[in-house]
Amino acid sequence: MSEKLNTDQLHELLYQALETENGGIKIYETAISCAVNSDLKEEWQEYLDETRHHHQTLLNLFKKIGLDPEKETPGRQVVSHLGDSLVHAMEMAKKSGNPEAAQLVAGECVTLAETKDNLNWDLIELLSEKASGKIRDLLKEAHEEIDDQEAHHLYHTRGWTRELWIESLGLPAALPPPEEAKSVKTAIGAERAKNKRDDMT
Repeated sequence: MSEKLNTDQLHELLYQALETENGGIKIYETAISCAVNSDLKEEWQEYLDETRHHHQTLLNLFKKIGLDPEKETPGRQVVSHLGDSLVHAMEMAKKSGNPEAAQLVAGECVTLAETKDNLNWDLIELLSEKASGKIRDLLKEAHEEIDDQEAHHLYHTRGWTRELWIESLGLPAALPPPEEAKSVKTAIGAERAKNKRDDMT
């Protein structure tokens, strides 16, 4: 490993990544219960299954590196708190009695969670290039296994949430969103898809 690399902070990132995936499971379970649109519900169910796999991928990585997956760190505790807060926000929205509004809140909560998730994996990708030896290979293997799925989760849910908001405003919405038709997996692709939405409404 490079002498310039802060190993303690690398471990901190991995602990936060694991907690993000753990919280993501709870977030998707709650979001699915808020989903009114059947296509969105099906999409989130797929993401839930993939998030469970991502969690297991990190557990396997922890075992290979020799990290304790139960260890608490201050950063991990914050990530856990944020995840619990998103679940609580969706539960509050469900109790309001407006299913469409609760679905919107769920879309926003998933988008927020996936933003942190994508940041984690972007940093893991960077570390897989900057580290050396076994840790580099293990990080690269884990990243390559799930990277496309993580990007898909973020950009597609953001597209869904945008279009559901537009629909709630009484304007023509593209549902499913253009991100679905374009199978978007990058920020550039998401922007291009959004620019094409008027052609789909």
